[in-house]
Amino acid sequence: MSAPKKVVLAYSGGLDTSIILKWLQTEYGCEVVTFTADLGQGEELEPAREKAIMLGIKPENIFIEDLREEFVRDFVNPMFRGNTVYEGQYLLGTSIARPLISKRLVEIAEMTGADAVAHGATGKGNDQVRFELACYALNPNIKVIAPWRLWNLTSRTKLLEFAEQNQIPVAKDKRGEAPFSVDANLLHTSSEGKVLEDPAEMAPDYVFQRTNDPETAPDTPQYVEITFRKGDAVAINGNSVSPAEMLTQLNELGRVHGIGRLDFVENRFVGMKSRGIYETPGGTILLEAHRGIEQITLDSGAGHLKDSLMPRYAELIYNGFWFSPEREMLQAAIDKSQELVSGTVKLKLYKGSVTCVGRWSENTLYSEAHVTFEDDAGAYDQKDAAGFIQLNALRLKLLAARKRRIAK
Repeated sequence: MSAPKKVVLAYSGGLDTSIILKWLQTEYGCEVVTFTADLGQGEELEPAREKAIMLGIKPENIFIEDLREEFVRDFVNPMFRGNTVYEGQYLLGTSIARPLISKRLVEIAEMTGADAVAHGATGKGNDQVRFELACYALNPNIKVIAPWRLWNLTSRTKLLEFAEQNQIPVAKDKRGEAPFSVDANLLHTSSEGKVLEDPAEMAPDYVFQRTNDPETAPDTPQYVEITFRKGDAVAINGNSVSPAEMLTQLNELGRVHGIGRLDFVENRFVGMKSRGIYETPGGTILLEAHRGIEQITLDSGAGHLKDSLMPRYAELIYNGFWFSPEREMLQAAIDKSQELVSGTVKLKLYKGSVTCVGRWSENTLYSEAHVTFEDDAGAYDQKDAAGFIQLNALRLKLLAARKRRIAK
């Protein structure tokens, strides 16, 4: 690959991406554009601007954008319409953020005339795959630079030496090995590495940053009502809110009650297993709520088909194929299923758990007249069940008869 002339860097303002910024300048002699996304990670982002300027970036080449609403509206919500979990438990908080960041990297590259983008993902993880597949899906001609796969800064000592040689400020707590690494956005926090690498060892309490300990959560349950329209949560306790505000409020409710903790060993796309501690308080509440409203508004055939598609859909997101035609095909099927998934659910939040305790909708398929144990006034003729059973039993009878013949 020829040396890039202008690179858009996914820049957090932290030590690693600051080192990458300077490395791009010294290694290629190229112009660098920084892009910092506010996805609700809860950090002040203006210091990233100040640090970029200090490292020689022109003010017009610094992009800091609040993408929280777009993140939830166009990425989190479509994913949650599918009740999407990876390997039965993980709510894909990191995975779903990468396509949006990649999208803006490519768009800013086109706006500024850059011929390359760069990211700070390592060569062992999934994020390198997610960033690069998304970028190539959006611009097949873009160059993608992954410094962790290219440079010789292979240890924390070498990184710190490079930082000091290039006058990059190093916070005191960065001069040693971090106890674990954290990725955060409005949907979740993910903690991995170091003190968490042995899956046999319980995670220390200080790892948890977004949720209270369920054991010390309030002794009194809290009830909340969430209203859905076409599969998306639109109101909480009767008050309409934006997509990002919905998740923000649910995060706070989940934090108080210790909801959404997950200690998980997952199968990375690159082939290894990884142990992570995830906190997804609002997302865990949202998933239970969405399941609750689907219970009365979604036909069994459509619901069961949708559930069968979900693992494949989750795998596509986890592996970085958000912009693939197969993900878009599955999304179309999921969205079709959500046309009448509207109504309200009532949830009980209590000591780490969230439970749907009520649900109602103008589009309900639930008929009390049909399921009542009292007189149904002719709504259902129980004699009809006999023929239904006999038809479904026919092949089982034939199989049983053959087994009996063979056994003789």
